[in-house]
Amino acid sequence: MTTPARLTTRRLLPLAATPLALALLAGCASPSGAGAADDSGDRVSLAMLQPPRSGLSPLSDDAFKLSRWATAETLVVLDADGEALPALATEWEQVDDTTWRFTIRPGVHFHDGDELTSATVVNALQHAIDASPLPRILDGVDMTVAADGDDVIITTADYDPLLPHRLSSPQLAILDEDAYADGGVDPVGTGTGPFELIEVDGIVGATLDRFDGYWGEAAQSSGIDVKFVPDGTARAAALRTGEADVVEAIPAGQAATIDEDLITEVPMPRTNTLYLNSETGPFADPAVRAAAREAIDRAAIVASVYEGRADVAEGLLGPALPWAAGHRQQDTYQETLEGRAEPAEVDGVKITLGTFTDRAELPEVAVMIEQQLEAVGFDVQQDVREYQFIEADALDGVFDAFILSRATVLDSGDPVAYLASDFTCEGGFSISQLCEPQVDESIRAASATDAGDERQRAIMLAEAEILAADAVVPLLHERVIQGEAPRVTDAARDPRERILVTTDTRLDAAQ
Repeated sequence: MTTPARLTTRRLLPLAATPLALALLAGCASPSGAGAADDSGDRVSLAMLQPPRSGLSPLSDDAFKLSRWATAETLVVLDADGEALPALATEWEQVDDTTWRFTIRPGVHFHDGDELTSATVVNALQHAIDASPLPRILDGVDMTVAADGDDVIITTADYDPLLPHRLSSPQLAILDEDAYADGGVDPVGTGTGPFELIEVDGIVGATLDRFDGYWGEAAQSSGIDVKFVPDGTARAAALRTGEADVVEAIPAGQAATIDEDLITEVPMPRTNTLYLNSETGPFADPAVRAAAREAIDRAAIVASVYEGRADVAEGLLGPALPWAAGHRQQDTYQETLEGRAEPAEVDGVKITLGTFTDRAELPEVAVMIEQQLEAVGFDVQQDVREYQFIEADALDGVFDAFILSRATVLDSGDPVAYLASDFTCEGGFSISQLCEPQVDESIRAASATDAGDERQRAIMLAEAEILAADAVVPLLHERVIQGEAPRVTDAARDPRERILVTTDTRLDAAQ
């Protein structure tokens, strides 16, 4: 089949001895000649932020735990610049506008001993396509998959210039056929990564051992011991006391209690946002939404709650995407914002405000937002719970306002999937219940634009349309604060929160 002239057919070659490019985001390489560690006590202990919400199903946000533990792998991975690299697929090409061919890596075995084939890849992807709710990376994507010898053919209904990037999402991880049953998806013993998931203890923890049959370079650590520690103070204490080697998401308020040599700050593609219910209740009125927007003092929240360890939000996309700020200066962007509604005068307007406790700062943010809203005439009733007990209500539009810490390029390395999921009429994560034809059209246009400057410009015009609707108030962009004990070497510091332990991660016995 002839490739249309406007397409660039691209074939990527295998990465020699670089399994899944896992070390690319770690920031350093293994010492020359380093081999796999023995099993005599070099296991890495992790203190993780959130327990599983969906039984560690890769079709949910739990997929990112499986990715951070290097147990479930995808066809494609992204490097630090967001470029697609081979993983379980060694190469691919775009056959025509809507058809792609992926060659599956030979010699790969699942943790249960079965061989990776094109058929098992198709089975895994088909389960994602058929899942309900749909993995958000597939929101708005009509995709079919079929095996063709050692290759997998993926066809989309519409032109999708970022399909390889899309396949890097941990929610499209490839597990063995035995993982998929009527009752859900079980990742225990069914991945392909350098670490095998051996046991999951509910919301308490998990155990992983090095997989000696791994297709790439052997892991240097003999295993990973995970504890789920939702309380931020307890996570910080685990680092100080040596109970954990690597600690996720240390709260900004706890950072001052820890030796600066043990913590690292990384600007995150993560925005803390106040979502306003634009469908029902007081915020169905654009003028009332505008009043809330004008009431919020972002800088005060950053200075007080985050002690300056965050960036004030000028929009949905922050400094982790350095191109975003420049595009906000374009005339069309500014003209769109000028179309916002004028703020209404409010006097005793009752609203419910929800958030969750899993991120320690958010209840404090809720207190400040309540004060700021009440200062202009709102009457605020808070509802704060653990995320697993509040997410369903937030998605169902139970709250008038909801504070969420949201990754903006978590899935494809591109923010369009996030915009489509959160702000389109058919979006699967639409807490603001927004449904505006102009917003939908702007996101559709960005999705159809090829990668590069023009796509970035289209993305920012979509951001402007979303902000003009006042269904969300971006508050701040987080910086992840990751803790690492002195004996830890080569833990990944990944802004996308996909990678944490790699084949290179190990403990230095001399420390």
